[in-house]
Amino acid sequence: MKKLIPALFALAAVTVCVPVLADTLADIKANKTIKVAIDLGNPPFGLNNQAMEPDGFDVHAAQMLAADLGVRLDIVPTTGPNRIPFLTTNRADIVVSTLANTPERAKVVDFSLPYAAVLNIVAAPKSIKITGPKDLAGMRIAATRGTTNDVEVTKIAPPTAEVVRFDDEATTLTSVTSGQIKVVAQNPLMVRLMNEKNPSLNLEQKFILRQIQFGIGVRKGDDALKSWIDGWIKTNMKNGKLNALYKKDIGADLPPEITNVQ
Repeated sequence: MKKLIPALFALAAVTVCVPVLADTLADIKANKTIKVAIDLGNPPFGLNNQAMEPDGFDVHAAQMLAADLGVRLDIVPTTGPNRIPFLTTNRADIVVSTLANTPERAKVVDFSLPYAAVLNIVAAPKSIKITGPKDLAGMRIAATRGTTNDVEVTKIAPPTAEVVRFDDEATTLTSVTSGQIKVVAQNPLMVRLMNEKNPSLNLEQKFILRQIQFGIGVRKGDDALKSWIDGWIKTNMKNGKLNALYKKDIGADLPPEITNVQ
């Protein structure tokens, strides 16, 4: 018996350490609801329209995904910095919110195939001469904390430049349209919106940081859900539905490196 007890404890320890494989896809189907984290302060990808209803490309993509899965869509409003925490703490089943697949994020969550893309750019008024990173010396640059715009502009900003980080896209937009900060790291669509809100800004693209491809975020170990989403993206790239949504909401076609998925 004395020899048996330690063996039983060892077996119990092994049993406790065996990970429980996630099956969020099965849970979604059982609950007939999918919880999707979307930043509704990130037009034209996510916003509340004049009727105060969720709108934008990410919303429409999530609606189509839920319909094809045969479940109800439950939008979980989030901000850029909270997208991954909402996923890892189970507040959301997936993230459909301009989430770029970066090496740092890939350590925490898994990503689907790309479903959309956008450019990261530096923009400023036409009156300010900026041709490249060196011209940012001594300038303040607005960026949304934790986004790829933040990461990319931080990489190339001269030591004397100051990247001023805001906690959500709406606050970044306000900081620029109010004239608080002249230079911004953003995407062309948001810059266009800033000009619409304050035409006197005369913002223009100065240079490109990089092209960013967006994936749908899923928790580590949710292999069945990721596989289903990858299949869904392939199908709706081939039949043109995702491109049609993107063109309607964003005003351009998806880049061919995304639409030509095999």
